[in-house]
Amino acid sequence: MADGFGGIEIRNLYKIFGSNPASHVEAVRNGLTKQELNEKYGHVLGLRDINITIPSGCIQVIMGLSGSGKSTLIRHINRLIDPTAGEVLVDGVDVVKMSPTELREFRRHQTAMVFQKFALLPHRNVLDNTIYGLEVQGVARNKSIDIAMRWLERVGLKGFEQRYPNQLSGGMQQRVGLARALSNDAPVLLMDEAYSALDPLIRTDMQTVLLDIQSEIKKTIVFITHDLDEALRLGDQIAILRDGEVIQQGTSQDIVLRPADAYIESFVKEVNRGRVVHVEAIMTPVRSGVVADAPPIPAGTNIEDAMRLLSMSGHEVATVVGTKAEPLGIITFRQLAGAMVNAPGSGPAETSHGDHVVRAQA
Repeated sequence: MADGFGGIEIRNLYKIFGSNPASHVEAVRNGLTKQELNEKYGHVLGLRDINITIPSGCIQVIMGLSGSGKSTLIRHINRLIDPTAGEVLVDGVDVVKMSPTELREFRRHQTAMVFQKFALLPHRNVLDNTIYGLEVQGVARNKSIDIAMRWLERVGLKGFEQRYPNQLSGGMQQRVGLARALSNDAPVLLMDEAYSALDPLIRTDMQTVLLDIQSEIKKTIVFITHDLDEALRLGDQIAILRDGEVIQQGTSQDIVLRPADAYIESFVKEVNRGRVVHVEAIMTPVRSGVVADAPPIPAGTNIEDAMRLLSMSGHEVATVVGTKAEPLGIITFRQLAGAMVNAPGSGPAETSHGDHVVRAQA
């Protein structure tokens, strides 16, 4: 189980829709396909053997096309859907085994949800929509207003407290939904295609808002999307689903550089590697070593930014450094340019370029 408040672990999770789902779990475990389950027994396979560990404070993106099972999966975390088999542990407690009273308290205090269609109450203004969850919890109104006003300002809606949903743009309505969820101060935030109904520019803006807030509050966020660019920008971890199964999970680097199969390759082939791949993924590692007059580039810098820094420095080789400025490896302009179109590791790593020579000790 992941350490820290808000960690989630999903174990051996199955969901079958139909009149007698439990009777078919074993057959699905033994390899019965989604198509066979439907054709022979009239049941629909929603999820097959899902295993995902989400550390506290992490943004876990669940990605897939329509019908892949991603929305079904997120609804198991707060048990809006009951599994056919498996466990959903939040802070080590199995949500599946909670009594109705325990589940109600869990939903009120430990999870909050942001929906695709905003789910705002049309007869309530922005402020009263934002404090709704606090009202349900029984928090005093004065305190609720103080909390809500702080989050409304944080998401850029100060001055709009008395407006009604129909007076707001889609992006502003989604900001209300986010402020409402954050006001609850739940450790787990569930976002089901929260930005997919927004225009591209507004969507990018909302992604920035979420990342800025997350850098401060470190919630455990499960974010559902069908958009790979969004997944790569937001996700500390990404799990890609197809037909109710996890096809691949890992970091954005793992997904882009090491696609598990042709299906994943088809997702990532148009990705701008320059904005996703970090320098440490393609550097030549060294335990100790120097490059004459080579400028430092921090680990975590993407290829695009590294090329810009290297170009501005007038050098063709840089030293990749860690958080304490310790050298981790070297990177050349040629490596950076090559990685924009090729996966790292496809050719031999360079150890010299022009007049710059790496002197490293293995």
